[in-house]
Amino acid sequence: MSRISLTRHLIEEQREGRVTPDLRLLLEVVARACKSISVAVGKGALGGVLGEAGGEAGSVNVQGEAQKKLDVISNEILLEANAWGGHLAACASEEMTHSLPIPDAFPRGNYLLVFDPLDGSSNIDINASVGTIFSVLRCPDGVSAPQDHDFLQAGSTQVAAGYCLYGPSTMLVLTIGHGTHAFTLDREQGSFVLTTANMRIPAQTREFAINMSNQRHWEAPTQAYVADLLAGSDGPRGKDFNMRWVAAMVGDVHRILTRGGIFIYPWDRKDPARPGKLRLMYEANPMAMLVEQAGGAATTGRARILDVQPTSLHQRVPVFLGSKDEVETATRYHLRHDSAAA
Repeated sequence: MSRISLTRHLIEEQREGRVTPDLRLLLEVVARACKSISVAVGKGALGGVLGEAGGEAGSVNVQGEAQKKLDVISNEILLEANAWGGHLAACASEEMTHSLPIPDAFPRGNYLLVFDPLDGSSNIDINASVGTIFSVLRCPDGVSAPQDHDFLQAGSTQVAAGYCLYGPSTMLVLTIGHGTHAFTLDREQGSFVLTTANMRIPAQTREFAINMSNQRHWEAPTQAYVADLLAGSDGPRGKDFNMRWVAAMVGDVHRILTRGGIFIYPWDRKDPARPGKLRLMYEANPMAMLVEQAGGAATTGRARILDVQPTSLHQRVPVFLGSKDEVETATRYHLRHDSAAA
């Protein structure tokens, strides 16, 4: 049987009426940009792309985080690739303070693209997994020059979401609202090939991912939940759990989509003014859509992530996502705590 390329898959989805021609072309442009980023990541030190952006002085993004050279390169690749195709009205990037409309010199389309150009960039210099996360929204009707507020749509309105994982192989994982599918880059042919259709996350798991170094800062229900996981078969859960932590959301979520688990990045008191660490628009929403389309669940610990109404472009939220039964269990710990404290 012939292999199914990303292009063929999207054309077949278009014929089924599940994707518009413009959305198909937009997703192909994003995939091509990811291939370019994959090349840059793969060259590593040979390409002179390691280390901090801005030389010894360094530079920081809008989040106040140190930028790596590859952060900047990846952002520029995505912006340039999407500027002229005529499928987008505007872009928003984790690396930029405000959204960026398509230049007047080019035609504008009916979609908005939101992306984290290089998730897990702290892994770059140690040659560990990194990735790109993206989300596609519809531009509101009647809006010809989108502003930041036009991007503030609940995750449930996303028309597509995905990520590209730059690991031992480069993989693009995509949903357009009809299942979650994985494509592997055939480097010789230069095309993404469908390798796993309709990924499914087991409802139950014995694996969790969390940054344990922040344990002393967690709120009480997160402390109680993780303590019960660590108690293993001797504790109230009655089974042993393993912990895994890639330090790049794309790597941890890909493991969960492949074999199950729960990924947790809770609110903590280390920076109490921030409601969470991960960005709703750039990370939580697209990953929540992918996970839900694969039969999993995604909450803030208290509510479904895709139901959260964004109030700002760089809003942060706590994240609990993965195997459905385990996410529901973690959420119950938080809701019971809130109920008892009321």
